[in-house]
Amino acid sequence: QEQLEESGGGLVQAGGSLRLSCAASGRTDSSYAMGWFRQAPGKEREFVAAINWSGYSTSYADSVKGRFTISRDNAKNMVYLQMNSLKPEDTAVYYCAAAAAPNIRTREYQYDYWGQGTQVTVSS
Repeated sequence: QEQLEESGGGLVQAGGSLRLSCAASGRTDSSYAMGWFRQAPGKEREFVAAINWSGYSTSYADSVKGRFTISRDNAKNMVYLQMNSLKPEDTAVYYCAAAAAPNIRTREYQYDYWGQGTQVTVSS
């Protein structure tokens, strides 16, 4: 059983930056692909970014491309989401997810484990 815990959320002004962290424990299998999703009030959860097991391959939603960067440190069982040039529309609960497969996954149903989420609020 993989356990995920997000941290780093908070309140930031538009144009600011935040770095989210996701700590993995339990099986701590570094061969898992990892991803970040988000859910804004009244909306469905959506894909944000994903990274393969090695960290050499990444994928981003068009809405965050060029502003967000996903990375991982397998030695520390950590995944990060660096968010720059934040916009009010980035306001959401951000979830870390793990897929029991090595290659990138971009669909919610492809992920096996989920964290509880961390709130990100961007003020205008």
